[in-house]
Amino acid sequence: MWRHIASNALTLFVVLLFLLGGLVAWGQRQFVIPGPLEQSACVRIERGANLARVSEQLQEQGVVSNGTIFRIGARYAERSDLRFGSYLVPPHASMEEVLDVITRGGASTCGTEINYRIGVVVAEMVVRELDPETARYVETIKFNPATDPVPDGYLDVAQADDTRFRVTLAEGATSWQAVDALRRAEFLQGEIAAVPGEGRLAPDSYEVRRGADRGQLLAEMEARQTRILSDLWEARAEGLPISTPEEALILASIVEKETGVADERRQVASVFVNRLNQGMRLQTDPTVIYGITNGEGTLGRGLRRSELDARTPYNTYQIDGLPPTPIANPGRASIEAALNPDDTPYVYFVADGTGGHAFSVTLQEHNAAVARWREIERERAARGIESDPQTGAVVEETEAAE
Repeated sequence: MWRHIASNALTLFVVLLFLLGGLVAWGQRQFVIPGPLEQSACVRIERGANLARVSEQLQEQGVVSNGTIFRIGARYAERSDLRFGSYLVPPHASMEEVLDVITRGGASTCGTEINYRIGVVVAEMVVRELDPETARYVETIKFNPATDPVPDGYLDVAQADDTRFRVTLAEGATSWQAVDALRRAEFLQGEIAAVPGEGRLAPDSYEVRRGADRGQLLAEMEARQTRILSDLWEARAEGLPISTPEEALILASIVEKETGVADERRQVASVFVNRLNQGMRLQTDPTVIYGITNGEGTLGRGLRRSELDARTPYNTYQIDGLPPTPIANPGRASIEAALNPDDTPYVYFVADGTGGHAFSVTLQEHNAAVARWREIERERAARGIESDPQTGAVVEETEAAE
């Protein structure tokens, strides 16, 4: 009898062991097979959240098929150290892949971002959310801290634990504009002792933390521009009419302000290089404008004849060679263009009405191009269309144009 009972117990134990092994194998397979997500999802891990709660959350969001299996798998893999933040989980991610996303750490990959865009004309605070379905950001709040009241909801977003911050300095913005804008950024702290030298800040996008020091951010911008200039100076073309990195920065800033068309930068640079080589004056409006504004904002109008005739250090219609300093912060592409310009015979250019320019070799060709541009301006004026005084591109249409 006891032998029969023992035999039955052994059989039951083997069956249970077999079932347990099958269950473990099934669980392991569930952990690595594609998950139920039909489209990307943004998963937010709260500060201090535990594995049990996150497992339930993931199942509720439809990110994983079974929260219990996910929790057991995470503990078995010894990866239960969750990282606070918001993370984008791709479609059909397995539990193993989801675990890697939320425990790997690093910057959040979705959720809310505040991007402070410091432009040539205005600085705008832009709040945007990543749409998991399209993997694109959607703007929810936008305002100019210098002129607009703080919109409802902005401070709540700005003070949320997982909101990310970014400062983007546009190509062609001046150092004064950068400093003025940074002083208005409520998410930064610290005093700015002095405006950095013109041209010394690298236009780029900088990820920062709430409470970051303004001075340290400017120092990072300066260090990045120094590295860019140093690298490109070493790779410069031979025979350029500039002898120092500072002169390269000055020429690059003029190129930056003269064209907004990426493909034109090297051609525009060639015009100024040819003029310098031939002893011609640069005769470029942006330098004159800088001499009037000192880089503190935009002129907002065309130049007057008296301003073009005035002899100032920045009036390249009146002085020979380069102005004494850069007139803006040039981006890497403009520095590269200044140091490696196209080989062209051009010494003239004028707006062509598209935002680009018509280039000429002779004064006669140039005068004909200028005449065409003046005709375009007259036609636009008759229709109530305004042209950008620098690029010649259409900037807005008035009611008369409608």
